[in-house]
Amino acid sequence: MPDKEKVVLQATDVSIVFGGLCAVSEFSCKLYEGGLYGLIGPNGAGKTTLFNMFSGVYQPTSGQITFWDSNDNVRVINKMKPASLNKLGIARTFQNIRLFGNLSVSDNVRIALHNSRTVQPVDVLLRTPRFRRDEKRMTERAMQLLELFKIENKSEELAKNLPYGEQRKLEIVRALASNPKLLLLDEPAAGMNGQETAELMQLIHFIRDKFKLTILLIEHDMKLVMGICEQIFVLNYGSVIASGNPEEIKSNPLVVKAYLGSEAV
Repeated sequence: MPDKEKVVLQATDVSIVFGGLCAVSEFSCKLYEGGLYGLIGPNGAGKTTLFNMFSGVYQPTSGQITFWDSNDNVRVINKMKPASLNKLGIARTFQNIRLFGNLSVSDNVRIALHNSRTVQPVDVLLRTPRFRRDEKRMTERAMQLLELFKIENKSEELAKNLPYGEQRKLEIVRALASNPKLLLLDEPAAGMNGQETAELMQLIHFIRDKFKLTILLIEHDMKLVMGICEQIFVLNYGSVIASGNPEEIKSNPLVVKAYLGSEAV
């Protein structure tokens, strides 16, 4: 459950305009430490655009995004780049899987661990004992994460050769390897069958509890959203039309009309 005493991210009247199109209009929210949040709405509602602002891909036209880092330092992140935000503690996955397909499973995870490297360039060039110790630490950490997701036995396979569901898992593992405080999951169940989606629901709960994360996810699978999210924000045409717990969202007539339809039953 979220700790209402500790805010992780706050968006205040955040908007973004592309040409004459307002893709997101005056979005506001507070995400608390340990919370599991959902972001839903029709295609084109502005959900991924909002993720892109939270992760530094886009800069908002107006409004403010504030993030509390691992040391509880308050940072306005409107103009920060993705790499800087990742170091600060924001990690994400993508709707379309973006693995390094021609690298091994373990190397995909090790890449995300580079934020925590302690060696200097000279250590790498000379292959010093410090470098070798750091390499060993990274490999061990990668294997620990893969083991949690039950894909450690495929650590040397090329990422592109994994089944689709395991590629989704690997993308989440890679995001976790950067040691985030806030994890953004963009349609994690896309393309999964019913059994894989059920396993993913358990996995997301496990991730939240194991790593003490705040999680915000975009998803069209309403069984997943209603089954795990504690608070849900509903976007339509770039604006929030409702927010609340799953029962409140299911019974909200604006949400039913704009998005849920028969799925609200």
